Amino acid sequence: MFDRTEIPVTATGVSAWEVAKDVSKSAGEILMKWWPETKVISEKGSNDIVTNVDIEAEKFISEKLKTAFPDHGIYGEEAAGDDPEQGWVWVIDPVDGTRNYASGIPFFSLVLALVKDGEVVVGVNYDPLNGEMFHAASGMGAFLNEERMRVSDKGTLDGAMVGIDIAYSNDSGTEDTFQSVRKLWPRLGTVRLLGSSALGISYVAAGRTDIYFHHRLQPYDQAAGLLLVEEAGGVITDRNGIRAGLYSDGIIAASTRTHVDFMNSTKNHGWRRPSSREANPFEI
Repeated sequence: MFDRTEIPVTATGVSAWEVAKDVSKSAGEILMKWWPETKVISEKGSNDIVTNVDIEAEKFISEKLKTAFPDHGIYGEEAAGDDPEQGWVWVIDPVDGTRNYASGIPFFSLVLALVKDGEVVVGVNYDPLNGEMFHAASGMGAFLNEERMRVSDKGTLDGAMVGIDIAYSNDSGTEDTFQSVRKLWPRLGTVRLLGSSALGISYVAAGRTDIYFHHRLQPYDQAAGLLLVEEAGGVITDRNGIRAGLYSDGIIAASTRTHVDFMNSTKNHGWRRPSSREANPFEI
């Protein structure tokens, strides 16, 4: 685990945690400036879109971070950049839930995380519409604004509030996700398909949902959430139950006991099969 005393500071003595929160809040103003007015929407891949706001916000965040920490790398959803598993790198998702945002659905956020050699040290997920900032620093706890967060104390899937999302790609993972939900359905309280994986994971950290699972995420989707859930007392693993990292094959976030129940209950489900998820592209 990362030594909390090593969280970097700027030349003027401001910690990376404070910088991340301040920059996220300022970038949130860019998202709100365009909300809910018409955005410029472009296709960037299979069933995936980008707006002018994604690009503007990421550029703003990158410039602020480069000024504060000129020796750190940047890895963003829109501009890519440096390998987040090598040295100090800031991981950015300027709008998580872009389809929600572009469609006027009020469920989206921005993600900012500081990573050292692949380990998340500072994580922020900011929902500017509701003024909610989920944030954490390694070894120092997880917070919703100023209040300490803890995962749900539910110990099983029985009656659980479950969050899911599906990948943009039309592979077997989507059907496998729905098949798992159908098989588990008699035990569950309710299921929500959210449209923002970052908020889905953050809601587990805040105890609002009991478990969240996703077939395939990118580093910028889950970077902050990896730290938020653990600092809130939960676990977040890949589909094999191994502690999740930036390039994990699927993720499951929950309290320890609910996670155990999920793993035992889905051991014969298709969702648990390894996917065609790409490894770290910087290592290919």
